[in-house]
Amino acid sequence: MFHYLQPLLGVQLFLSCWAQAVPGDPNHFFYHDLLSGNGNGEIYFNGVKLFVESTQRSVFAVRGGNATLSCRYWYEPELTSPRQVRVKWSWVPAGEGQEVDVLVAIGTRSRSFGDFRGRVRLRQDFPGDAALVMTELQLNDTGRYRCEVVDGLEDKSSSVDLELRGVVFPYQPPHGRYHLSFLEAQQACEEQDSTLATFEQLFHSWKEGLNWCNAGWLADGTVQYPITQPRVPCGGHDLAPGIRSYGRRHRHLHHYDAFCFSSSLQGEVYYLQHPLKLNLTEAQEACQEDGAVIAKVGQLYAAWKLTGLDRCDAGWLADGSLRYPITKPRTNCGPSEPGVRSFGFPPPQHKHGVYCFRSADV
Repeated sequence: MFHYLQPLLGVQLFLSCWAQAVPGDPNHFFYHDLLSGNGNGEIYFNGVKLFVESTQRSVFAVRGGNATLSCRYWYEPELTSPRQVRVKWSWVPAGEGQEVDVLVAIGTRSRSFGDFRGRVRLRQDFPGDAALVMTELQLNDTGRYRCEVVDGLEDKSSSVDLELRGVVFPYQPPHGRYHLSFLEAQQACEEQDSTLATFEQLFHSWKEGLNWCNAGWLADGTVQYPITQPRVPCGGHDLAPGIRSYGRRHRHLHHYDAFCFSSSLQGEVYYLQHPLKLNLTEAQEACQEDGAVIAKVGQLYAAWKLTGLDRCDAGWLADGSLRYPITKPRTNCGPSEPGVRSFGFPPPQHKHGVYCFRSADV
């Protein structure tokens, strides 16, 4: 038994002495590649550091577009031969959900997961390049992405935030103000070709002038509203402009409006030129006859904000509301600020125009 232990004790003593001679770094783990060798059966001993970094803290994109999230790794001292590492990208949604896997790769082999399947890949343009290439971006892709590189016991990571540019709009259902639970707010936004806005998206819209006195759900389960012009019903004159917050509310018991977010259109919104005014059912049929569908609220807001749609004619939308978009305020077209004007939800038998949406695939 002693004969078997003697070589191991010698290696242990050598490792202990060597570790004392190497300058310590409390922020990095040193791994000692003693047994894996150099591929030729030779055993060697090296102490190296693995580094991982992202050159961008945030990446901005639009729905349907592409994005590249930077990540690269390297060793110090530099290695003379490449090593087989495991690269893993994961994602924490902007609504502060659980971290989920996006892609795992070893060498040229990779696997993507869930809704990311078929939409993500590693770039691998140069040694150490672990950038994530994303295509056909969706509204819910916003959030924090983590690039993790694993080499044996060594494990380093870096993060990048993906943010979509678009438009935030307040939404309440036909049955009136403050009737939506959190889950109902999520569903209401999805039905209008949008998703619940994040705080960052609401804050950006507030900086652009969004001023709304009704509280609404956000993606993280908080209830907030943006005020640019303080007034008595909205917290009082004494409060400075800003985002008013009710904090986190019970997702089932409490009811508010919603702040929805929409991004670029995969098609066109237009006011249908029709010889007659139409009730809601006739409006839906008229859009279909024109090779389109009746537009949703999120699509009208996106067309107004992102393509400059400007029309001083009220028209039906898919949820039964009556609205029209104004980018150039003028007489007889509502207030002096640009925006999407709303007449609420008139009786469906009333006669009006209609806004249609034609998909880019048509």
